[in-house]
Amino acid sequence: MLFKFAREAGEKFREGIKDVAEGIQDRIKGHKTDVKELDVKHDGERVVLKGKAKTRVEAEKAIVAAGNTPGVGEVESHIDIEEEPEQTNFYTVKSGDTLSKIAKEFYGDAMKYPVIFEANKPMLSDPDKIYPGQTLRIPVVS
Repeated sequence: MLFKFAREAGEKFREGIKDVAEGIQDRIKGHKTDVKELDVKHDGERVVLKGKAKTRVEAEKAIVAAGNTPGVGEVESHIDIEEEPEQTNFYTVKSGDTLSKIAKEFYGDAMKYPVIFEANKPMLSDPDKIYPGQTLRIPVVS
């Protein structure tokens, strides 16, 4: 499955990293995203992910972490998923957006912003630091 991202969105972590694929792999593993046998390949604007995830949530966290890397425009996912829970929505951040504003739009309650923050922790370190062009996972809440 192919996911599109804004090439210049996300936090810059690439400075000083010679191998982008290795940097993305470390980033995904460093945030305790549970993708086994993770393999990351980088070619120009495209990143290809392979591995095995127990849930769609874990696979999507890895995809979002890879895609929100400056210079990455596409993530091709070949992550096998053991369990198939309900579908997740994706949202591209616009200028002026906040997690509260996005939560209000999707859930009708701005105070549910922590749900979005937690779902995007592989790339978000602070709920107040989101950038136009970033793609966020918006999980379904019951």
